Amino acid sequence: MKILYCFTTLTCLLAIECHLSSIEEKPWSIQKITQWYQSEPWSIGCNFIPSTAINQMEMWQPESFDRQTIDNELGLAESIGFNSVRVFLHYLPWENDSTNFKKRINEFLTIASNHHISTIFVLFDDCWNGDPQPGKQPEPRAGVHNSGWVQCPGQTGVTDQNLWVTLEKYVKDIISTFRNDRRIIVWDLYNEPGNSDHGLETLPLLKNVFIWARAARPSQPLTAGIWNTQMDFEELNTFQINSSDVISYHCYGNLDDMKAMVDSLRKHGRPLICTEYMARPQSTFTEQLPFLKKERIGAFNWGLVSGKTQTIYPWDSWEKPYLEEPKIWFHDIFRKDGSPYDENEVRLIRELTGKM
Repeated sequence: MKILYCFTTLTCLLAIECHLSSIEEKPWSIQKITQWYQSEPWSIGCNFIPSTAINQMEMWQPESFDRQTIDNELGLAESIGFNSVRVFLHYLPWENDSTNFKKRINEFLTIASNHHISTIFVLFDDCWNGDPQPGKQPEPRAGVHNSGWVQCPGQTGVTDQNLWVTLEKYVKDIISTFRNDRRIIVWDLYNEPGNSDHGLETLPLLKNVFIWARAARPSQPLTAGIWNTQMDFEELNTFQINSSDVISYHCYGNLDDMKAMVDSLRKHGRPLICTEYMARPQSTFTEQLPFLKKERIGAFNWGLVSGKTQTIYPWDSWEKPYLEEPKIWFHDIFRKDGSPYDENEVRLIRELTGKM
């Protein structure tokens, strides 16, 4: 009887474990995510990093966490009607001191909320420099777009399964701590997976990140944005679409490109958020923003205040640095003194957000 009892108990426990695992990996139903999206205001905002930070590390490390600049610049965002920002985190400041890192996250959320701005947090990123290091960050390379941005976890960390133990703790700790925080509207788990020549090698980590995130039971929806529609990214894109609660995507093309991407993604029946757009001159507020509002697609352009990321310069500056400020800015809306790069753009944004 004892052996039978143990076997029966073990069977039940395994069944419960399998059931919980299946729940963790299951996205919200289309009905649930649609109801959630309809209950939220139209999200309009930007990808935000203070002008005094060159990358995610400098934004979040204790010695360079710039409360005053964050407050001032989110005030500029509020002044044009932005109601949300997308912000990148990094596991290294968490690994160094998780308690105080989370306190800084809470402080950021308080500042943003005081400006009536919600937040989308990004946990991982495959873009740009592949060797992130804690401590003092490098100075910007003159005339070069985003010269100090770093990947998370990094070029080798993506496939280093020994590191995944730490990454799992990072995901679960951050999300479980803020799982019911209404100041956070979405968790964007992985920015541009497969970029920087990672390709499909990112997929195993990406799959685990979704499992870890769902295990933390967030009340907010999860996403990981589509950014490359080439055939060699089909497997990644399929997983991202099928695993996301709300579908997010990037589009730096013209209005026709934007419409084509929306038509392609709408067939999945889920709400859409464009988490990156606006790269002058091919992708502009004038063309894109009225369309995104009309279609009630969340709209997050890249950049707010020109600063150490130097995203006023285009991507080709990586090959040939600019010797002077470009006549046409690539990203960003305001200069460091708070004056707009383009008064007409700011006027349009205010008209669309009702801030006139």
